[in-house]
Amino acid sequence: MEEQLKRINKFLSEVGHCSRREADKLIEAGRVTINGVIPEMGTKIAPNDVVHVDGKEIKPSNESFVYLAFNKPVGIVCTTDTSVEKDNIIDFINYPKRIFPIGRLDKPSEGLILLTDDGDIVNKILRASNNHEKEYIVKVDKPISQTFIERMAGGVPLEDLNKVTNKCKVEKLSTYEFKIILTQGLNRQIRRMCEYLNYEVETLKRVRIMNITLDNIPLGKYRELTKEEFKELNELISDSTKVFKPSLKPKRRKN
Repeated sequence: MEEQLKRINKFLSEVGHCSRREADKLIEAGRVTINGVIPEMGTKIAPNDVVHVDGKEIKPSNESFVYLAFNKPVGIVCTTDTSVEKDNIIDFINYPKRIFPIGRLDKPSEGLILLTDDGDIVNKILRASNNHEKEYIVKVDKPISQTFIERMAGGVPLEDLNKVTNKCKVEKLSTYEFKIILTQGLNRQIRRMCEYLNYEVETLKRVRIMNITLDNIPLGKYRELTKEEFKELNELISDSTKVFKPSLKPKRRKN
């Protein structure tokens, strides 16, 4: 019987309701019930237990998971809390199934972000120890010096976060633009790094997450991951367990 028990946050993640992190927030806020009772954090459920979130029953689905690559415009906020933020990513995409973003991309930034209803894969991708690459193209407010490139690549102290950024790959593209590949996910990391070196970011675009690239996805549009992309993605996160098959529908875009 013990083998059939499952933590409530893991259950909500696996059925595609939200990530484990978001599930913990729901539980802490008292918005989750098990058999009509508000659970404590870490409570385990049995297969016959009835789970509700905000009064709505949550059941496992037999449908395939959805994996989307979206080109986020500036001004859209990566949150699933549609009641608080009117310019949220969920309402903007208006996908027919409940989905949520994997990680974040700041409101003033644009570019690639992945969305899914597979809470399990969210946790694998967000694990910092996996050192997943994210690539950005950045334009700053004054000419880029070689010293700037070297210092950005070597690690920058972020005093308000009490951290020094990890070494990373930085390449000058033009007088005002550079490419940077990060394996960290600190809050506003690139902007903070530039500010420390007395540069101001004018535009910031993410063009790659691991093996998924922005390609030719129009701004404000999305496409589903291909079978090949999903296979390679799972290989990159193979140090984690449990791999699901993607929904292999034809590519589609927001009208």
